[in-house]
Amino acid sequence: MTTIADLLAEGTHPLFSFEFFPPKDDLGTEQLMRAVNLLEPLNPDFVSVTYGANGSSRERTVEVTRRLATGSHLRTMGHLTCASQSVDDLTAVLDEYATSGVNHVLAIRGDMPGGPSVPWEQHPQGLANATQLVELIRSRGDFCVGVAAFPDGHPAQFDFDLDARILRDKWEAGASFAITQLFFRARAYVELVERVRALGCPIPIIGGIMPITQVSQVTKFATMSGAPVPDSIASRLNAVQDDPGAVREVGTAIASELAQELLDSGAPGLHFFTQNRSVATRAICAGLRR
Repeated sequence: MTTIADLLAEGTHPLFSFEFFPPKDDLGTEQLMRAVNLLEPLNPDFVSVTYGANGSSRERTVEVTRRLATGSHLRTMGHLTCASQSVDDLTAVLDEYATSGVNHVLAIRGDMPGGPSVPWEQHPQGLANATQLVELIRSRGDFCVGVAAFPDGHPAQFDFDLDARILRDKWEAGASFAITQLFFRARAYVELVERVRALGCPIPIIGGIMPITQVSQVTKFATMSGAPVPDSIASRLNAVQDDPGAVREVGTAIASELAQELLDSGAPGLHFFTQNRSVATRAICAGLRR
């Protein structure tokens, strides 16, 4: 199968992709597969499954990734993080991915169990960062590797120039493309690309898009990204906070506007954080001009 790197190099169209997370129970599995079935007709260029920091979540990630890779025609990317794992743990997951026919991996340092507020701690037999993880993945087989990028700055330091240098390091280690964390200002994406290009790094950077469907998500997103949601967006949502349907409409409109701005700015692709649902993502994709 043609790799994501090949598609980006061809440049015939901006890539569209969807991200899912591993379900916690049978009900969650049904919701996930319903979302997959509804989104598959949109012919995404690839899909991915997030990776948990504890054992049971990791097992669910591998199982869902295997199910998508072997039970559909979707180009499937597995995630992998350094958090709380030894090198042996990481290589075991990579071997499982390879056995399932998954030859794309998103390499992320990851958060500690407990979330982004918990200080990072390297496993005694593990890796220190995502650059080392890229090197490990490339040493284990013919994997196409993606990495994370941070338009609003990595929350560990909020040093934009350092973020650009780290992204260049990951590219030099063998990463073929990057996907951003969620963000809400197209200018932040453009400035990230400019910083990386100024270092002589040509890595394609795909924009990550997450629709807001509930006002409560605003605080959650700010915690996840380490950056506040812009006042202009918060005020639009707060104006309709008592009407769940209106919140979904406004949240979808905000994400649609950002997505179109990114495409107009030359973004090589958009990666939708679906939250295992399909309605908002389908609405956004339907309205975009590519």
